[in-house]
Amino acid sequence: MPSILLHLLPASLYALLGLHFWHSRWHAPAQTPHHGLSLWERISLLAALLAHGISLHRAFFSPEGLHFGFSLALSLMLWLAMLFYWIESLYARLEGLQTLGMPVAAICAALPAILPAPHLLENTGSPLFRAHFVVAMLAYSLFTLAALHAMLMAVAERRLHGARLSRAFASLPPLLTMETLLFRLISIAFVLLTLTLGSGILFSEALFGKAFRFDHKTVFAIVSWGIFGSLLVGRQAWGWRGKKALHWTLAGFVALMLAYVGSRFVADVLLGRPA
Repeated sequence: MPSILLHLLPASLYALLGLHFWHSRWHAPAQTPHHGLSLWERISLLAALLAHGISLHRAFFSPEGLHFGFSLALSLMLWLAMLFYWIESLYARLEGLQTLGMPVAAICAALPAILPAPHLLENTGSPLFRAHFVVAMLAYSLFTLAALHAMLMAVAERRLHGARLSRAFASLPPLLTMETLLFRLISIAFVLLTLTLGSGILFSEALFGKAFRFDHKTVFAIVSWGIFGSLLVGRQAWGWRGKKALHWTLAGFVALMLAYVGSRFVADVLLGRPA
């Protein structure tokens, strides 16, 4: 199958699922019976994830080595985020999150077919570099899922106060339960981000073959780490919750996107060279 079709297939599946969830959850009456994801919905989402994973594998790996860039970074982040959602949905009702996530996943899955080809990564034979790369992508994907989760909570709270509940929002867990899930995601992602930053700073020579540089990527990454760290401390010390927690979550996510994805966009798309 041509590489373009490999990327467009999962994008189309995500888009179709997004339309389905939009009509069956977001706009369905609150009184509609609800039992979580049906078997066919779960299998369909798993099929989209498998197709997406195959397209990423084909794009990442070649005889020359490991390829990476702006479009693949976003595609991988959303693939992992949707995979985590699929697993999390086995244990918690998160109706509405799939309606927010599917359109974003569809766009990101299609990006590698549209944007310039990724560049070849260096030092990919190093086990330390591979561990650093995997941990960084896991951190980014969990923070992506946390940001989607925060947006869902914000919409749910607004609809609850306005007494405008659809099936998706009527079947959500209580906001306090959703908040607990949000902070669980942030806590795990924060540990992974700490490992990513620590390894990048302490072992820059071994990871990237050059001395550590205090550049804009590092600044934004540290800012994001500081925001999420402050949020977790505020939660424990002063019981931060509600809108304050949601605003801090989204601010930390934006800073994190500027740290790596923003620099990759400028280098790969605007300048056409590796960052």
